[in-house]
Amino acid sequence: MKVLITGGSGLIGKVLTQSLEVAGHEVAILTRRLDSKSTVTQYLWNPYRKEIDADALSDVEAIIHLAGANIAEKRWTKKRWEEMYSSRVDSAQFLYKKVKEYKIPLKSFISSSAIGWYGAGTSQEVFTEESQCADDILGALSLAWESAADLFADLGCSVSKVRTGIVLTNGGGALPKMTKPILMGIGSPLGSGKQYMPWIHVDDICAVYVHLLDQQLPAGVYNGVAPESITNADLTRLLAKVLHRSLWLPNIPSFVLKLIFGEMATILLNGSRVSANKLIENGFQFKYPKTLEALEEIYGN
Repeated sequence: MKVLITGGSGLIGKVLTQSLEVAGHEVAILTRRLDSKSTVTQYLWNPYRKEIDADALSDVEAIIHLAGANIAEKRWTKKRWEEMYSSRVDSAQFLYKKVKEYKIPLKSFISSSAIGWYGAGTSQEVFTEESQCADDILGALSLAWESAADLFADLGCSVSKVRTGIVLTNGGGALPKMTKPILMGIGSPLGSGKQYMPWIHVDDICAVYVHLLDQQLPAGVYNGVAPESITNADLTRLLAKVLHRSLWLPNIPSFVLKLIFGEMATILLNGSRVSANKLIENGFQFKYPKTLEALEEIYGN
């Protein structure tokens, strides 16, 4: 099957490309900048300018939409929110229009989404795929993101959405940022440390996409998180253990994080449990269901 990936050069995209090729799929990526060192077929596009190489969609049977500006990379200004929205929502809508215009017989559209669907709060609720979308800024973004993916159902193809938690890998993302202060001897939990941090190993999130593509999982909405729930304090402690470092500083106060990160601090200071039961009930087997074994694999212990 020929699979086209947006965000193919990103954190998940690089590993997913390899996983799909191992599974026997032909993979191509959409990118705004060609990489001369890449061994993967690349096509130029610029969804902001509504530009795409028409050859990119030729013979494509499935699209995996991973594109999206990193939500935790910069302070949440109005301009940054416009970029995060456009890179996810507008880009999906643009793809839909082109697939429809070129009459591509697409079989499957699989979109990344986020546990931000459930909002930036801490509660005792364990959120499932049936839980309502939160009435906050993260919920609104996730709703628009998933609604754009749902457009593809009008073309007669299956649609799936993966609400992804924190992806654990030393290739980028949140984990290296958490690791650095611990290695420097200044690591400590954030705020109360009681907020939950739904996570998933990069190999497992890629396996979810491959299973959806190969119809080993029925199409639908899934929480892309591991079965084990863990708080920020416990994750910090396990990281220190795996890295053979001590934690001696007190928790970083909430007000300090708010001064540094502004509104974005809400995603650092809040978090609830998210259920992985739907994946498990549909036969998905996690390679790394436990936090400690995931961290030990990443750091070679």
